[in-house]
Amino acid sequence: MARTALLTTLAMLAFAGNSLLCRLALRDTGIDAASFTAIRLASGALILAALLMLRGKRPTAGGSWPMAAMLFAYAVCFSFAYRDLTAATGALLLFGAVQLTMMGYGLATGERVAGLRLVGLLLALGGLVWLLLPGLAAPPLLAAALMLGAGAAWGVYSLLGKGAGDPTAATGGNFLRSLPFTAVLLLFAGTTGSVDRSVDHLGALYAVLSGAVTSGLGYVLWYAALPMLRATSAATVQLSVPAIAALGGVMLLAEPITARLLVASVAVLGGIALTIYRKD
Repeated sequence: MARTALLTTLAMLAFAGNSLLCRLALRDTGIDAASFTAIRLASGALILAALLMLRGKRPTAGGSWPMAAMLFAYAVCFSFAYRDLTAATGALLLFGAVQLTMMGYGLATGERVAGLRLVGLLLALGGLVWLLLPGLAAPPLLAAALMLGAGAAWGVYSLLGKGAGDPTAATGGNFLRSLPFTAVLLLFAGTTGSVDRSVDHLGALYAVLSGAVTSGLGYVLWYAALPMLRATSAATVQLSVPAIAALGGVMLLAEPITARLLVASVAVLGGIALTIYRKD
């Protein structure tokens, strides 16, 4: 139990770090979203391939093409969404969509959600609806839709990962298989002129940290914890990330916390408390 808690906590810190690094890079440096995605995935593939070879394993021994496609879909939607979202808002939308996806799977496969757990789910979803209601404080619609898509892709990726075997091998194989998708992205972005040919060095550094540390190694930790969590629990525990991202956004990025975001966060995180910390 203690090992599961430690792995999950470290993974959540890594996920929040992804939001902060991506927002910092796209807001404060000259790197574009497509280049950030490409460097992030490539650096993650490189560090994981090195770890696997040190262990005497073939880098592509684990993972699958469907998982790689979901990983790429998550990464590209995530980067493009963070051009116009704060770290906290993006994280709240992302992991709200993760919950919807994984909770839907849990219900479809016979998991029971009733009583306080059901109240918690509805409260969390209500918080997301409140955040997206039209108004001056609402996030940009396209950016919000992209982040919700990123969350759905991450939810599917997490569900596929429950039976993927060795966490490092599966994650490394998925990162390596995502590179052909990344090449197509760069080719398309280059033809439309949306890729900056002279990539900002600081932005590239943030992308490398996001790929090698908070993504590659963070996903290994999450993979290791997943088999010990129910689908519904795995979905809700990830909703702790927005609180971490919000705190980091205030302290490191000087981002404001709006009343709408605060109410939505209280509702979402209150829902987590009901779904996770009640007695079954």
